[in-house]
Amino acid sequence: NNDLLAPLIPSRGIFWPLTPAVVIQHSANYNPLAQTHSNYPFQAYQNSQVDSLNIIGEFPVQNSDDAKHWVATVNFLRTITKMFFGKEDGNKLKGNPPPILHMSGYGDHMFSKVPVIVNTFNVELRPGIDYISTKQASQPYVQTAADVGGYDEAGLDVADTSSQTWAPTLSNISVLVTPVYSR
Repeated sequence: NNDLLAPLIPSRGIFWPLTPAVVIQHSANYNPLAQTHSNYPFQAYQNSQVDSLNIIGEFPVQNSDDAKHWVATVNFLRTITKMFFGKEDGNKLKGNPPPILHMSGYGDHMFSKVPVIVNTFNVELRPGIDYISTKQASQPYVQTAADVGGYDEAGLDVADTSSQTWAPTLSNISVLVTPVYSR
């Protein structure tokens, strides 16, 4: 029931409009064992791990619908990196850590519902880029003394009660996720 995140419902999550770069790293850890009369230690295998995945992609915005998707994506990433909170007494999730997400892409043998947590995300707002306006959910309007002739001091129509956000026509969004598998 969140109009701001509604553009993400049809895709069941965020996605980049253009194929992003995904940096994948796996590592095998070895324990060096020193041997008598040897210049080189013996490498004893310890364990392996899948390291964090870095997803980096350009995010073009060409119209108001794209701008709504960009705003929803940024707000989803802001939300998913915070713990649950809220005013309602009935909210049983308050204080819980952010949820585990499922990452899919590139078919069944690459990323098929891989459980991940979002560690960090970056949004690069480049200089010299145009911005596109988009309207989000309705908000109550409180008229002030400065509102004269149907326009506020910024020249915006006071009768229009939807919130407005400006999305860049081109930005970079990068997300660092870590796979988390249950034992």
